Amino acid sequence: MALRITDECLNCYACISDCPNEAISEGDAIHVIDPQRCTECVGSYDRPSCIEVCPVEEAIEWDPERVETADILTERWKGLHPGETPTLFDKKETA
Repeated sequence: MALRITDECLNCYACISDCPNEAISEGDAIHVIDPQRCTECVGSYDRPSCIEVCPVEEAIEWDPERVETADILTERWKGLHPGETPTLFDKKETA
């Protein structure tokens, strides 16, 4: 599932500069995540980098209305990074 930013966002820009898919941008009041670009960092990192760098624990959450499989996220990553090879992590090893 894609991620979304809540009203707890401080607009600190940490997530914008760290997103490998350029999926996060400035919104009217808080930053926003483009679900067509968000891969939950599948293909780049073993967990979402925006959650890792965000100083506010509740500012970024999973969007239950956008449940997507790892295969879908990987294919999206490949479309955003043509010619590159995704880094795939075994969730059992990283959990």
